[in-house]
Amino acid sequence: MVGCGVAGVSQGFVLKTEFIPAKHRAVLLPLASIFWMMGSMLIILLGMLVVPFLGWRWMIRISVTPSIILIFLFKFIPESARYNVSAGNTEAAVKTLQRIAKMNRACLPPGCLVEPAARERGSWKTLLSPSLRRTSLLLWYSWFVASFAYYGSVLGSSELLEKNLLCVTNADQEHRVKHHHEDGRCYCIPFGFNDYQTLLISCLGEVALVPLNIGLLSVFGRKSSLTVLQLMAAILFLLVNICTSMFGFTVLLFLLRSVVSMNFNVVYIYTAEVYPTVARSLGMGFCTSFSRIGGMIAPFIAQVIS
Repeated sequence: MVGCGVAGVSQGFVLKTEFIPAKHRAVLLPLASIFWMMGSMLIILLGMLVVPFLGWRWMIRISVTPSIILIFLFKFIPESARYNVSAGNTEAAVKTLQRIAKMNRACLPPGCLVEPAARERGSWKTLLSPSLRRTSLLLWYSWFVASFAYYGSVLGSSELLEKNLLCVTNADQEHRVKHHHEDGRCYCIPFGFNDYQTLLISCLGEVALVPLNIGLLSVFGRKSSLTVLQLMAAILFLLVNICTSMFGFTVLLFLLRSVVSMNFNVVYIYTAEVYPTVARSLGMGFCTSFSRIGGMIAPFIAQVIS
C-alpha cells in the first residue's frame, strides 16, 4: 500500500511538469518541496503529540486522513493535454485546454490541434533504446543516490538522537536502558521534546535554500546543479563525523537536509524533462523504483553505523 502511494507521488510530478511551461519549471517545480516539508513536519508533530499518549497506531490512523481526502479530490484534476495528444486523443486535449483558458478568463487562439503520426506507446524497451540507454542508466543510479542520501540523513539523524551518539561510538548508560512499551520489551528510546525540535528544524532546511535551488537551475542548468549538489552532500556527510554540540549538529543537519532535498528536486525535474511524453511516466516510474532501493537500504545502514 505504501509503495502504491509513493509511486503516485512521481506521477503527480510528471503531471505538474506537463502543465507548467518549460521556462517556468525551474522556479515553480522546486516550490513543490514546500508541501513535502509541511507533510514531514506534520508527521513529526504527530509523533510529538500523539505517540506519547495514544501510541504509534493512532499516529498512523491520523496520518492517512489526508490521503483519504485526496481520493475524492482526484476528479478535479484534469488529464495532461500533452499526454492526450501523444495518445491520439486530441478531443480530450482541446477540452483540457479550454478548461484552463476558462479558469484564466482567456480564449484559446484560433486553430486546431494537429494529431501527430501514430507512434508506439512507451515501454521499458524504449528506456533502453540506443538514444535513451545511457540517460536511463545514469538516471537510475542518480535516483538511487538521491534517495539513499535523503533517507540516510533522515534515519541516521534519528538514530544519533535516539542513542545519544553525537560524539561517541557507544551510547551512554541512560540510553542503554531497556524500555517497556505496550507490555513488551522495547529497545527503542522514546524521543524527548528537544529531539523532536531538532527534527523540526532540520525539516525547515528542506525549503530554506529553495531560492538557491532556483538560482542554480536558472544559471547553471540541471546537470551542473546536480553535480554541485551531490558534491556538497558528500562533504556534509563527512562532516557528520566531527564531534560537536547539539547546536552544531542541528546546524549541520539543517544544511544536509537542504542539500539532499535540493538534489532530489533537481533529479526530479531533469528526469521529467529529458524523457519524451510517450515514455515520461514510465521513465519516472522506473527511476522511482530504483530510488526505493536506496530507501530500503538506508535504514539498515543507519542501524549499522549506530
